[in-house]
Amino acid sequence: MLKKIIRSVQEKQARWKELQEQLLRNRGSTTPLTEQELMEILNAAIPLLLSEQSLIEFNAPVVICGDIHGQFEDLLRLYDSVGWPPEKRYLFLGDYVDRGPQSVEVMSLQILLKLQYPNDYFLLRGNHEHAVINRSYGFYNECTSRYSVNLWKRFQNLFVCLPLSALVSKKILCMHGGISSELKNFDQIRGIQRPTSVSPSGILCDLLWSDPEENADGFKKSPRGIGCVFGENVTIEFCDNMGIDLIVRAHQVFDQGYQFFAERRCVTVFSAPNYCNIFNNAAAALIIDKNLNCKIVQIMPRNKKKK
Repeated sequence: MLKKIIRSVQEKQARWKELQEQLLRNRGSTTPLTEQELMEILNAAIPLLLSEQSLIEFNAPVVICGDIHGQFEDLLRLYDSVGWPPEKRYLFLGDYVDRGPQSVEVMSLQILLKLQYPNDYFLLRGNHEHAVINRSYGFYNECTSRYSVNLWKRFQNLFVCLPLSALVSKKILCMHGGISSELKNFDQIRGIQRPTSVSPSGILCDLLWSDPEENADGFKKSPRGIGCVFGENVTIEFCDNMGIDLIVRAHQVFDQGYQFFAERRCVTVFSAPNYCNIFNNAAAALIIDKNLNCKIVQIMPRNKKKK
């Protein structure tokens, strides 16, 4: 029986490796994977994601990356620059889909890497991993024009299973959006049941949608119309009360690919260079070593060199 189980695991791992090689064979071009193959990896990933807690907890070292937004070739450049799994442990903060041209490829590779390296490759949910959002910002059209509405629906089945936050070495709290005025302890995140939809307010909403704001005093309504903005004072207070050193989040584009806030107690990391072919921004990844020393690595737009 044990030999059969081992053989089954080995066969599955070989299958995921084969599909990854197939996906990367014509690097940067549209995926050669069929809808049946994509369904296969989605069906395998859903129970794996649900086996994780809503608050993932693991120790550094880790590379933390922000929004990718369908920029498949730039995701490959990031791996080429920083190191491919499992050489490096990765945590992605969400927003894999929409706006960029190859959300299917981005998500397919992310899932295949998760299936192969489940303890060294972590995926959080972003605000675009929500049917209401990615129905309107590109992912729906990409799925239905290249495959079918059924594939888009199956991706939604996976998105509602993604973990919502991560705690690295008990000292670094990570999420896509930001903190919440309602969040007082980690058990509140641990207690969020998945699969889950996103309510227009509350802790889950804020984890996906909120933003830091230099001019804010405390927590205020967000100009996005959902989530909140949070000021430096409550950011520092939150870190002290929760016993953490740093908040790492994504959700906003900055020219250098990153931005510190609140006396460096919060950092935004954005990992899609030249976002939407408009911003000409650098991308960034945050590398954290086992001693929790942090280093920023930038990925420049393909038409721009690092100064």
